[in-house]
Amino acid sequence: MEGGGPPQAADTEMAEAAQQQPQHHQQHPPQVAAGLENIPATLSHGGRFIQYNIFGNIFEVTAKYKPPIMPIGKGAYGIVCSALNSETNEHVALKKIANAFDNKIDAKRTLREIKLLRHMDHENVVAIRDIIPPPQRECFNDVYIAYELMDTDLHQIIRSNQALSEEHCQYFLYQILRGLKYIHSANVLHRDLKPSNLLLNANCDLKICDFGLARVTSESDFMTEYVVTRWYRPPELLLNSSDYTAAIDVWSVGCIFMELMDRKPLFPGRDHVHQLRLLMELIGTPSEAELEFLNENAKRYIRQLPLYRRESFTEKFPNVHPLAIDLVEKMLTFDPRQRITGD
Repeated sequence: MEGGGPPQAADTEMAEAAQQQPQHHQQHPPQVAAGLENIPATLSHGGRFIQYNIFGNIFEVTAKYKPPIMPIGKGAYGIVCSALNSETNEHVALKKIANAFDNKIDAKRTLREIKLLRHMDHENVVAIRDIIPPPQRECFNDVYIAYELMDTDLHQIIRSNQALSEEHCQYFLYQILRGLKYIHSANVLHRDLKPSNLLLNANCDLKICDFGLARVTSESDFMTEYVVTRWYRPPELLLNSSDYTAAIDVWSVGCIFMELMDRKPLFPGRDHVHQLRLLMELIGTPSEAELEFLNENAKRYIRQLPLYRRESFTEKFPNVHPLAIDLVEKMLTFDPRQRITGD
């Protein structure tokens, strides 16, 4: 796609949907919910830091991040709050990664995200604004990262009642591919693309986030098996291929694009085996030539499965534009070597 701009219609509607679905990183100062107006704040370490007690969690940041502080997201990694950086007058999303060094896997994820995002500078990739140092180096347990603030994410928009025009879907896809081309040009694979990792604001601007599973392709370490969230995982990962390429991200984009248009996940597998069955029910059993890139164990597994005839995408998704169907079919090829590239 050579160009793109935000859809001219329905900007007000998108803004309303974003306000209804506050999630993760918000761009504008969020409305403080009832009961959260007076989150206790205590100066610490000689006034250099402020401690907040948020739902029983201690949130300690440098004093330049002024109240009101507002919880806007929570996940396995910890908690996300919005706050104002009084030095830059910018509202940011502060992510606390609690006990970040308790295990090697979590520590590597945190370091990987910081390392990659500090080197990236692109309109469609979320930016790190600050990394907050610990009050005392000998007590460095929690990591606080400040990101630019967004309004919502694609997962929330898909789940909402917000009407999405073809122009919206095209513009979102354009921005995903634009950001992905930049990421891949740095020899980085994202490896965990999904709607909740695509942040949006009311102007329809989209930014890719969460690089905790991203990997530099020139690294020689063994590639992790469980990287992409199952529903967006390509067949080569489901079949434990360790030698994968940027094509894994393209498969994920195909799943996301179809979910955006159809408003429900394309392959909502319950487990590993069910996931593989769902995708083969749609794209069909691969030919022997398409199995060439797999190891012998994976080939043997595929051969013992029932034969599935390829479904017609056009018949299955009659309300989706034929050109969109054509693109998705090229993204969702079993053999990653035949998959369309982001270039």
